[in-house]
Amino acid sequence: MTPGGLLAVHAHPDDETLSTGALLATWAAWGAPVTVVTCTRGERGEVIPPALAHLEGDGPALAAHREGELAAALAALGVADHAFLDRLAPAPDDGRPDRYEDSGMVWLAPGRAGAAPDAGPAAFAAAPVDEAAARLAGLVRERRPDVVVTYEPGGGYGHPDHVQAHRVAMRAVELAADSAAGVPGAPHRVPVVLWAAVDAAARADAEARLPEPPPGLRRPGPDRLPPSAAVPPAGVDLRVDAAAVLERVAAALRAHATQVQAVATWGTADAVAAGAAVGHLALSDGVLQPILRAEAYRVAVGRAEDVRWPVGVDR
Repeated sequence: MTPGGLLAVHAHPDDETLSTGALLATWAAWGAPVTVVTCTRGERGEVIPPALAHLEGDGPALAAHREGELAAALAALGVADHAFLDRLAPAPDDGRPDRYEDSGMVWLAPGRAGAAPDAGPAAFAAAPVDEAAARLAGLVRERRPDVVVTYEPGGGYGHPDHVQAHRVAMRAVELAADSAAGVPGAPHRVPVVLWAAVDAAARADAEARLPEPPPGLRRPGPDRLPPSAAVPPAGVDLRVDAAAVLERVAAALRAHATQVQAVATWGTADAVAAGAAVGHLALSDGVLQPILRAEAYRVAVGRAEDVRWPVGVDR
């Protein structure tokens, strides 16, 4: 088998690195094609640095800034092929907005998000799934990847755009394989679809080993719900060695300065790194979280043995 392509589908700038950074960097370093599709520009994201606080609430300005962050992060990961979903043809012909915007979210509980009550008409979560999936299916037929990766049905932690990205990606895989779908290009059956996962045991071990948080940050509380992507170790089908590409991933995380803070990596001689983590970060909620030594994935469609995998992917 010759090296095949990887296509990742994500909701906002920063998700590609937070959810699949090690996989993207590993695949890119292998010299095989890597494509990242981003569904929105994160217009409604919170902004961490005070120097950039003026961007929060200004959708167009924040979107433009986060496009730049995304470009820098992809460069750090070694990914050269990127597309925004709403720039892929065909455009909707029903009078709907032709741009997919961040739908926003509210926290339902610590660690679990839900839909925002004030999502606008261009919100990605409100877009017809088949419309968005047809756009993506055309790209799948053009790139003809061996692997498509996205979120599990719960979107990792419940964000409505993540949930929608899952639906769109799964439907696009179906449409791309269907000769009667009316999608441009020759049909293509994606051999393997991966869902990003979290090894629950590794995460618990890593959280227990987190160092004292920097000022203004805190450890995860006992009331924090586990991610919807969390599975027991036996539920993990693939693991990607994040330690081998850690500096690339860390550089990509730092590129997303509006969304990610306190990025630190630990040397292999560090006692803390003897566990399941190789570093830490925090998002806008100020909760310190580990960078796990291995990214975890579930095989949702196909068989892992039908695809050639780069060194660093253990199945």
